[in-house]
Amino acid sequence: MSKKNRKNRVDIVYSTNSDFEYDYDEEQVKETIDVSKQKLKVYLDTKAKKKGKQATLISGFIGSKDDLKDLSKLLKTKCAVGGSVKDGDILIQGDFRDKIVLILNSEGYKARKL
Repeated sequence: MSKKNRKNRVDIVYSTNSDFEYDYDEEQVKETIDVSKQKLKVYLDTKAKKKGKQATLISGFIGSKDDLKDLSKLLKTKCAVGGSVKDGDILIQGDFRDKIVLILNSEGYKARKL
């Protein structure tokens, strides 16, 4: 067994059964729902950044990681700032809540500012 397969094991210590086959957890690819059915929440977050700097957080996206990254890239280019994708949320540097809500609504998303 290669070392690569060993790293993917979760919660197994040892088995003496010679016929034991470990079942690897396979990542399930989420299917992206329609843009008009997406309900996104846009709010200001000061805890995600160091030293209390402001960041706009977009949450509630249901879909694949690639589609989330594409949406993040669109928002970062329209706002001309940096950002990242973490734990299914989009983090945009600075307070751009109003602008992001307008961009998302023009793209067909249901977005609201909290």
